Order: sequence, then structure tokens, then C-alpha cells
Amino acid sequence: MKGLKLLAMIALSTTLASCQWGEKTLKSGIDLANLDTTFLPGTDFYEYATHGWQVAHPLTAEYSRYGSFDVLQENNNRQLRELIDSVAKQDNKPGSIEQKIADLYRSAMDSTELNEHYWGALEEFLLCDGYQTSPEITQNWLKEVWPRMQRQGVPGLFSMYIGADEKDSKNNLVSIYQGGLTLGQKDYYLDSDPETQQIRVAYQKYIVDLCQHQGFKDTDAKRICQDVMRIETRLARASKSMTELRDPEANYNKLTFEELKQQFAGIDWEGFFNNLGAKGVREVCLGQPAAIHEVEKILKEETPEALQNVYLWHALDMASSYIDDASRALNFAFYGKAMSGKQEDRPRWKRAVASVEGGLGEALGQLYVARFFPPEAKERMEKLVANLQVALGERIAVQEWMSDKTKRVAQEKLDAFYVKVGYPNKWRDYSELEIGDNYLRNILACNEFDLKTMIREKLNKPVDKDEWFMTPQTVNAYYNPTTNEICFPAGILQPPFFDMEADDAFNYGAIGVVIGHEMTHGFDDQGAQYDKEGNLRQWWSEDDTKQFRERIQVMRDFHDSIEVLPGLHANGSLTLGENMADHGGLMVAFQAFKNATKESPLPAIDGFSPEQRFFLAYANVWGQNIREEEIRKRVKSDPHELGKWRVNGQLPHIDAWYEAFGITEQDPMFVPKDKRVTIW
Repeated sequence: MKGLKLLAMIALSTTLASCQWGEKTLKSGIDLANLDTTFLPGTDFYEYATHGWQVAHPLTAEYSRYGSFDVLQENNNRQLRELIDSVAKQDNKPGSIEQKIADLYRSAMDSTELNEHYWGALEEFLLCDGYQTSPEITQNWLKEVWPRMQRQGVPGLFSMYIGADEKDSKNNLVSIYQGGLTLGQKDYYLDSDPETQQIRVAYQKYIVDLCQHQGFKDTDAKRICQDVMRIETRLARASKSMTELRDPEANYNKLTFEELKQQFAGIDWEGFFNNLGAKGVREVCLGQPAAIHEVEKILKEETPEALQNVYLWHALDMASSYIDDASRALNFAFYGKAMSGKQEDRPRWKRAVASVEGGLGEALGQLYVARFFPPEAKERMEKLVANLQVALGERIAVQEWMSDKTKRVAQEKLDAFYVKVGYPNKWRDYSELEIGDNYLRNILACNEFDLKTMIREKLNKPVDKDEWFMTPQTVNAYYNPTTNEICFPAGILQPPFFDMEADDAFNYGAIGVVIGHEMTHGFDDQGAQYDKEGNLRQWWSEDDTKQFRERIQVMRDFHDSIEVLPGLHANGSLTLGENMADHGGLMVAFQAFKNATKESPLPAIDGFSPEQRFFLAYANVWGQNIREEEIRKRVKSDPHELGKWRVNGQLPHIDAWYEAFGITEQDPMFVPKDKRVTIW
């Protein structure tokens, strides 16, 4: 799935508008304190619309980026903590959802148990007494201990997932993907700029420090580090980049199980799947063959001792967040400080809440929805979605570059969108998951439960279109191309995305653009390759495809030209899909806004026209402060553009923005009309 990270939260003013929803008088939704009018709209609209917010919300030690989204997430954290605390105070029946939520949270919060008695659970998990040099002992560990760790969620040299077959979307298919990179993507192992080299130095220090802390001798810790860096770098060289992974066709290679065993004979596939409990695999999609061939070579050429060290490191790294405070501090020093620039770890209670969300997300979601998501919010949101669908259909109809045949098929896809709002129609069953009093054991149990559930419900079975890929409390939204669905969890349906008390200028500029964004993902450079049934196939005419590619190249080139730090440019190819969705979201939401207010135009409030408030609402969604380290990290890995450029990189391509704020060729942000993106 191509999930999207959409951000936000701002404070609201109490200014009232004359717009009505039912019998209510609705307010503007715009907080004037967020603005800074010392900046001009046509010079730097992002600072004009959000600098006041930035001043009022400085970065704290806990954050590498603090934006309006994080304010909303903080509010959600407090609500979830309140729910969990209320459950924990009850006398809960053993085996009940309430017991599992309470005990998982308590195990994460019990600092005495974590610091004084963690070693027993860790030793049971690792089953490794120091650095093993005996080939017999090492081989036994690789055959018996490592398979069990894989079931418990420790990453290996590649990854496995069961999801919709992209060319037979009604049925599930086992997929094999590249993996084994602790740092996430190949750039960190191969780039030679000073900042990336510093990350590699910090990573090696982290490996040695954590191994030493867990009892390995200095020489053994350094040997583990050498093996990890050598093998992970080999995998990195064979792996595809984040941009290359965005090509669905290039990453679809379907094989029968017999073909897999023949063409990639260096891996014991029978043993691998049997260990996971996935017997009876018939077909697989092999995403990145070169990376899997490299795994074959590594298994053949590296010593069992070196392989053990890599697997052992992956286990230690994963466990470090769920044992003693010293291990967690080492983990944070690398991932938090070195990679992102954070100065202080999240407090224990926030990490505990996150663990409950991760392990028992839908169970917690049931409580969240009952307490915090009113039925009328779902009703109004569904109406907004319907209005946006109409507007996108209108935008498709007027495009001169599309043929009538392609327009017709595009409209059929739009009409077939499966809309999910708030929460699932059916809830996940957690009855088989056992939660006790040890934090690490609980996390491992949750991981193994997730794997078993996926295999039981998906292997050789049809796709369940009612499955949700986010929990109801998630502050996010997504489009999934294989089910052609758009999903808006309850967590995002709050200010500044969605405000039941605000007028249409605000809501269409905020949640309206989010809705349009998700819809446009069905027609971005990736989504446009899937038909209305969710199958990966070519449904565009050859000429339409050519016209489409020419237009999206304008978007790619524009964002490639953005210098986010001195000498560091945005990656227009990596962010292309999200940038197209932002552009389409703005175009579609503005048209839907004008449609909705055609008969009853909204008044100007506080000196701002409804059109101006639409764009101010959009910009305020992206207000943030961010550290340099986090900027560098996101440019390497995030398919979303940085917050500033989701405003200043998008609005110069929207004609209505020029009209709303009187932007002329004298303004620095002005882009000549023939140079603007023209897709939807």
C-alpha cells in the first residue's frame, strides 16, 4: 500500500462567520496569531501564513520536527493515556481486551522490572552466551534460534509480506522484498558526503556500545560491528533506491513456488516458509531479484559466525527499546540524536502508549471511537467526500490533454472508490494473543501474533476489502491502489484538518485538500497504473500517457530545483507522487469549495475573503519547526516534501491562489503561467 503521511494541528480563533451547518453559526477556523504580516504573501507565503505559529511552538528537546501534526498527536496521546489509565484501574477479566491493554501498558511503565530483571527475558530471547566461535554451536543457533526470532519480528536479510496481488487484486499473494538494512535505505551505506559519513561512524559506535553493554567483550563487539557493516553494505549495493521502489511494474516479478526454488536455489525456501508457519505457498511476487540474489551469495560466501553476528545484531537492536534504560539510551543516542537531531527521548508514558497502539491498535481504537468520535462528524465527512468526488470528476472532464476514452475510464475508477471514514465495520479479534507482565516478552508475542494472523487470514485466500491498514486513532490518511480505497481514520478528523464548528472555507482548505489529495493518488504517477478494480495494467491511451508524463515532468523539475539547505536539493522523483497529490488536492478541493458556496457565498472575515481563508487553512496544516539533521534524513527517505515546500512549492502552480492574493510577476513566488503544472 502507498500510504501517505498527511500532517497537522493548530489553535482556533473564536471569530464567527455567518455560514450555517444545521442550526449552528460556524466560525472562520483561522487563528490570526498564526500569521506574520511582516512577510508578504507573494514573497514567502509559508512564513506569512505560519511564522506566528512557529514562534509560538518552538522545538523542544523531544522533537526533531514539531509541526501542527505533532500538536494533534500530543492531544491524541493524552486522550489515549486517559483511556488506558481508566482501563488499568479496573478489575479486568483474565483474557479480556481490557486486561491485555492494561498489562501491556503496565509492563512498559514498570521501570524497576525493566532495569533490574530484564536480563532473563533477553537471555531467553537471544539464547546466545557471548560471541560464538564454534561452527557447530553457531550452525545450531542459526537453524534453531534465528527461525524463532523471525517469527517474533526480528528482521533478516530480506522481508516477507502477504497482500493483494497487484495484477489479480481480488486475491492475496506472498511477496518477497529486499531488506536487511538497519539504516533503512542504501544511501546511508554508500553516499560519501560528510553528513552521511558521520551517520555511518555513529552507527558503528552504536553497534559496539550496545554489544558491550549486553556483555560482549570489546574485541567481540568490534568483530560483530565489522560483520554487520560488511554484510549490510553488500545488501545496500544490491538494493534499489527509494525512488526505484516507486515503479510498480519494475517491482512485480511473479513466480510459482517451484520457479522460486529453481531460480533462487541458494535459499532454503521450504525451510523459511515452514518456519513461519506458511505451508502451502503456491506463488510469490519477488520484488527485487538482484537483492535476493545477493542474499544467496552472502549465505554462501560469509562464514556462519558472520551470519550469526548480523542476525544477533538485528535482535539486539530490536530488543533495545524494550529492556533496560541504558539500552534504550544507546538506541536513542543513535536513532534520535545522530540521525534526527533530537536532544531528549520521549517520556516513558508516551512510549508505553505507542506500544499499546502498536500491539493492540484496534482494541484501543474501539475505546477511542466510543469516547472521542461523534456520529455527526462521520456524517459530515462522508458528505465532504461525496462533494470532492463530484469536483474531481469535473476536473477530469475539462482536461483537454485527455482523450474521451481515457476520461471515461478515469471517471469509472473515481466512481468505484471505496470510502472508509472513522473506524472499521468489523474489529480485529485478539483472543489468541496472550499478554503478561514482561515488556519484551509482550512485544515479541504481539509480533508473532501479527504474523500468525496475516498468514491465517491471507495465505491463498481472497482479499478482504474491509481490512483497515491504519487504526482509528491514527492521525493520517491513505489511498490503497489495489483496493481502490481512500481511508480517513477518526484521528485525523479533528482541527486543523476538520472542525465541526468551522465554515466551508476552512474545512475545504484543510480536510478538503486531504480528501482531494487521497483521491488524486488514484491518478498520480503510481496510482494511474492501476484500474478501477485495483489491477496493475495500462488503461491510458499511448498519447494520453505521453501527455501525462510531460506534465508530471514539470512537477519533478520544479521540486528538483528547490534548495532545502545550502547545497542540498529536494528529490523531485522521490516526492513526485505526493507532490502530484498535493497539487490535485488543492485543485479539486477549491473547485468543491466553490461548488458548495455558489448559492450562499461566504462573507469576508477579519479582512480575508473566503478564498484567502481557504489557502490560509491549507498552509496552516503544514506549520512546523525542524532541525537540520531531520531535513537531511527526510530528503533521503521521505516521499513527502518538507512542510515549507508543500506550501511554497505548490501554491505558485494554483491560479486561484494568484487571484485570491493579487500575486503578480513582481512577486518572487510568481511562476509564469506557461511554466506552471497543469494536470488536474
